Amino acid sequence: MSSATPTDLILRPASVDDADAIAGVHLASRAAAARAGVMPPSTHEDREAQPWLAQRLLHDEAWVAEVEGAVVAYVRLTDEWLDDLYVAPGLVGHGVGSALLEVAKAVRPGGFGLWVFEVNEPARRFYAAHGLVEVERTDGRDNEERCPDVLMRWERVDVGAT
Repeated sequence: MSSATPTDLILRPASVDDADAIAGVHLASRAAAARAGVMPPSTHEDREAQPWLAQRLLHDEAWVAEVEGAVVAYVRLTDEWLDDLYVAPGLVGHGVGSALLEVAKAVRPGGFGLWVFEVNEPARRFYAAHGLVEVERTDGRDNEERCPDVLMRWERVDVGAT
């Protein structure tokens, strides 16, 4: 597959009915990132992902990306945070994450923050390339994984504003 976004990519709001598919993307993406050394292993059992995500989908705004009818990525947002952006390992680098990040910017035009593990340099580069800036670093004592992390923010910049 080329680095271009798949031509049959569909972006749509997620529902609780998508929880199984979203959990599959979440687990596959996290496992691939842990194998690559850019994310610590999860502190939760895989079986916990689907019920946790189903509960979050009742309260948070989420969008999925579909290719050929299959969910291949998702983004989940609260009022102030981008909490999750995961892409199926086979589609990383093909524009799917960028498309979902643009959705996040559109639905949160006032801006949002996100936490990314310090070791996840590919994700930090991705977010920086899309206009997010690093605003804080921690030693990880406040996250479940106890892994140093970085707070990044996106603020809308109005061209021509003074």
